[in-house]
Amino acid sequence: MPPASALKILVVDDEALARRRIVDLLARVDGVGAVLESADGATAVRMIANDRPDAVFLDMQMPGPSGLDVVAAVGADRMPVTVFVTAYDQYAIRAFEANALDYLLKPFGDERFEAAMRRILARLEERRPAAEPVHWDRLVVKSTGATHIVKTADIDWIEAVGVYVNLYVGGKALLYRSPIHALADRLDPVHFVRIHRSAIVNLESILHLEPISHGEFDVVLKHGGRAKVSRTYRSQLEQRLGQAL
Repeated sequence: MPPASALKILVVDDEALARRRIVDLLARVDGVGAVLESADGATAVRMIANDRPDAVFLDMQMPGPSGLDVVAAVGADRMPVTVFVTAYDQYAIRAFEANALDYLLKPFGDERFEAAMRRILARLEERRPAAEPVHWDRLVVKSTGATHIVKTADIDWIEAVGVYVNLYVGGKALLYRSPIHALADRLDPVHFVRIHRSAIVNLESILHLEPISHGEFDVVLKHGGRAKVSRTYRSQLEQRLGQAL
């Protein structure tokens, strides 16, 4: 079973033994940070609103508000990931109509529970927002006898040199010990664009482009730098500029 990440799970059932069964199974799931319990639907509605669990195992039939009443009170679009639990299979269709992810029919085995838990983890992973990329605004460049802090905005262009790169800053080359593809992932694409498998340029440093032949160009940069735009990467530069070359 894939690991979870500090999940908060709510178990709702009016039968204490039924709750204990699920609580014990959840104890085996890596990463479950908290397991909350409710013995009735009204309390479940309040706990969903106040405690904001990631997922809920929700009994369909309870005295007072039923599991479906809980969904109606909270709103299907505001419910945590929901797995209905019941002893009556005739409620299965109504459970899925209420946007349930899964449906456990009592008595269920460990394997059936684990299958439901895998579905919960997969759905939560789908909902997780993608992490924003972290772009570097400074590079630490170490050379003999000194360590330079280089602002990326001051870099005119970058050239691959074997497994490392040269950073061209104010007409001077500084060796930076990183492959060009790894550095490309750390630079802000608003300012930097790959124009060749061996070259990245700062758009702010481009003075003009000179056509060479067969769709290739030379980019002429500040401080006398010059780099080739290959046909392979030409479209990336055109897309960034918003027009054809």
